[in-house]
This record gives sequence, C-alpha cells and structure tokens, in this order.
Amino acid sequence: MPWRGPEYPGELPTLGWQILDWFGEMLAAPDRAWFEPLVLTREQAQFVLDFYVIDPRTGRRRYRRGVLSRPKGWGKSPILAAIACAEALAPVVPDGWDAHGEPVGRPWSDLRTPWVQIAAVSEDQTKNAWSPLLDMLREGPVLGAYPGLEPMETFVALPKGRIEPVTSSASSREGNRPVFALLDQTEEWKPGNGGVRLAAVMRRNLGKTNGTSIEAPNAYVPGDESVAESSAEYWLRIKEGRAKDDGLLYDHREWPAETDMSDRDSLIAGLAVAYGDSAAPAGGWVDLERIAAEVWDPATDPQDARRYYGNQITHASDQWISQPEWSGCANAAKIVADGDVITLGFDGSRKRNRGVTDATALVGCRVSDGHLFVLGCWEQPDGPAGENWSVPVPEVLATVAEAFARYRVVGFFADPAKWEGHVADWEAQWGAGLTVKATVNHPIEWWMTGGRSILIVRALEKFHSAVVERELTHDGSSVLARHALNARRRTSKSGLQIAKEHPDSPRKIDAIVASVLAWQARLDAVAKGAAVPQEPAMGWTF
Repeated sequence: MPWRGPEYPGELPTLGWQILDWFGEMLAAPDRAWFEPLVLTREQAQFVLDFYVIDPRTGRRRYRRGVLSRPKGWGKSPILAAIACAEALAPVVPDGWDAHGEPVGRPWSDLRTPWVQIAAVSEDQTKNAWSPLLDMLREGPVLGAYPGLEPMETFVALPKGRIEPVTSSASSREGNRPVFALLDQTEEWKPGNGGVRLAAVMRRNLGKTNGTSIEAPNAYVPGDESVAESSAEYWLRIKEGRAKDDGLLYDHREWPAETDMSDRDSLIAGLAVAYGDSAAPAGGWVDLERIAAEVWDPATDPQDARRYYGNQITHASDQWISQPEWSGCANAAKIVADGDVITLGFDGSRKRNRGVTDATALVGCRVSDGHLFVLGCWEQPDGPAGENWSVPVPEVLATVAEAFARYRVVGFFADPAKWEGHVADWEAQWGAGLTVKATVNHPIEWWMTGGRSILIVRALEKFHSAVVERELTHDGSSVLARHALNARRRTSKSGLQIAKEHPDSPRKIDAIVASVLAWQARLDAVAKGAAVPQEPAMGWTF
C-alpha cells in the first residue's frame, strides 16, 4: 500500500494497518462498473490508523469516539461504511502483542454478538453510508470468506449479529448493546428533531459494551446546538485542558480563512486544501472546477457554499464575529517580549448563587502593532469539579501584578463589576503611572454596563471593524476564539452591543470583552503617542 512506510511517524501502536489490509482483501470499492478492491487515499487511511491507535500503557483502544469532518463529496460515507464492516467482522478488538511487539486483534464475535448501527435523523441520510456498505459487501470477497453473511436491503445478517440502519426515535434505542455506531451528518442532529437525545442514548449503549462511535458531519452552524457543535466544543475543552477524559479523535479540515470565493485562484486553492487528496489534482475524484461552478451558481447561498464545499464553520444568524473573520486575524508566530509596551483589558466575575459562573479574563494588547494575547482566563470547570467553584482571586491578582512587572503597561481598562475593591487597589498602585486613563478620577475603571452605553457601542464598533479589516492580530488562543464566537449581537437604544446567548448560558464571552477593553486602551495609547519607541523608564529592563 502506497501510504505504508517509514514516513508514518508510528509513535503509538495501531491496529489500523491490519484494518487497512482487511479492507483491500475483503471489500469492494463501491459504485464501480466492475470489481475493484477498496483502497483508501492517504488521508482516509491516516484517519483509520489514528482511530485504531492502542494505548501502550493499557493495551486498549485510545479513542472511544471519533469525528471525521470534511466537505461534501470528500468520501466520508464510504470510508465510514468500510469501518462499520470492519467493526462487524474484522479483528478490531485489541488482544495483546505479537513476538515483534506489534498489536494484534480479534473480532467482536469472539467476545459478544456484534451489533453495528448506522444512524441518522432521516432515512435519506442513512443511505449515504448504507448504499456503499451494501456494495462493499455484495461485490467483495468478504461474502465467500464469512459464511452466513447476507447483505439485505434493510439490514445485514452477520454470521453472528447484524448491521442495521437506525432512524427511529431515541426512546426505542434505549437498552440496545451495539459495539459500533456511525452517526451521519450530525450537524443536522438537533434538539428539535430528536438528534441530540438519540446521540446521548446511543453513546450510553456503547458504554455498556466498550464500543466506539464515529460522527461524519459537514461544518455545523454555531448556535444550532447540534451534536456536531457539541462534539467540537468537547474537543476545545480537551485542547484547553478542561476535560476529564480525552478519548475523542477530532479530525476536521476546512479551507483557509482568507479564501476569496469571488477570486478563481483563491477559490481553487481553498478547495484544494479542503478536499486534500480526494481532489483530482492530487489523484482523487473531486473535480475542483466543477465545485467552483457550484459555488458561483447564483442559486447557491454563499454561507451554504462555505459550509458544504469549504467545510468552513461560519456564524450563527446573530453572531457578532464570524469564525473566518476571527481566524483570519490569528498570528501565533508573534511573540510579545518582556518590556514591550502594552495595554491591558480585564473582565471579571465571581461565584453566582445560581447558574454558571462567568469567566474572568485578562488580555494584553501590544501597542506597536495591535497584537492581542491572553494572559489568563479562569473558567468554572465542567462536571463535579465545578461545584462550589469560585474564581481563584489570589491567582488573578498575581497575574495582573506579573503583567506590570514583565511589560511596560501604559493603559489598563477593567470592567469593575464585582471587582470594585480590587480595581480600586490597582488604581492606587499603578494608576498614576499609566499614560492613558479611563477617567481623571478612575484611570482603570471602565464600566461595560450602565449609563456608558454610547461609549460601549463605540468601543465595540472599533473592535469589530479592526477584526473585519484585519487591523489587529491575536495569538490564536482557543479560549479567546471560543469566547469571540460565543458573543451575540444585541440591539440597544444606543446601538449594537454584545451578550451571551442568554444570561445563564455556559458559553462565555468574558475574554472577548477583555480584548475589547485592551483594544480601546491601545487606541487611546496610540492617540497619545505611546506607540512611538521611548527610552526605558527607571526600573524597566528591555
């Protein structure tokens, strides 16, 4: 197989090589005029290798859940149909190590009756994977190798067990004991159509058998509360170290944020990234010129084009900043050095009597180039660890003090809500030395509520324009991105403001509020000439 060799890092053992071999030996490529063995692209094969990684410490599968998110036509359904066949018949259960230290597996049928489910919220959606699955089994050598295998229209009878499509209500799924489930098009699995409940029930059932599942979404719409959105948020929690379990393999690819759909070269280049080696220039089957024609078709909504062909997560109808806008400003390569001239923005919270405690965030902005960076963000942990949680005030105060010690802070705007005493202490300690001040009497106190609505609206407008026009950059922090994309537009008498989707929402926006304050302080600092290089003041080292 062309993808197999020393170039694969192979840092962790995987049963994936055996599964790939089994595909080629047993399954037929679907939708062919004559028989061809199933051979995956390198990119598809990599997902299989990753999904079947073995944890060398425990000898068990590393991942209990997977997400494979790619654009329409990339080939998600065939590869996942093949994995469903493997879970039903192939040696996918870890069974120790061979003489060379390589993992070996055995089929589920050695342990229990294999029960594999292909689920969607509608019958039409199940056909995406069901039709290629039947082709693979009916046309491949697998029929002769497994006596008793009968691929029928409505289910597949296994020598022991069955594969079935699932479109019924979640209540009828409770109590089942599958070993594998494919959840197709989970961007459409929402509370209103029972998809969220169905996913929860199926995962509980898989927990009984130590089974696994894979989702196959296109890009979701933020705010739809879909299963795909929930899985993406879970992945963010894992990346940020906020999750207790990290057994999710999340494989998502979209075209670059700077892709310009009106420019042919930019569009084709973006599509080539999104489709990878499924695209014709890379030896695949997707005609990028044809996809470009679909994008340009007047009947294609631009947001639909971004979602389905670019696999780009864009924005909810009331979202303040879109994902492409925000990611287009990311520049993780920029380093803010000790002694750089910066401004600070702070948005704080304290423990709530009810609901989810808001986050507390401190964000810096380099005055010379408008680069935002997160100095600290303190959030209530998920689950039991979050019970009775409160903001670690000493840690927050230490982080503020460290910022003043490391950098040359010329402005510091803080929303003082529930932090009035600490803001007063900061003003007493550092207020006199700041170049820019919120007010004459209160150099740091900058209320984001109350009678200052006109100033708030103006600050938000300036920040939003800076994002859209790419006048600022940020450090690419996933926390900052999450808070930015959680912010929702809200109309007031004074103009447009931002808020959470509802007051008790767990989706926080505090880090982006702190960014707005840091950016406003930076604008005021630039107006006072603070961006011009100066000799170090006494006590500062550069």
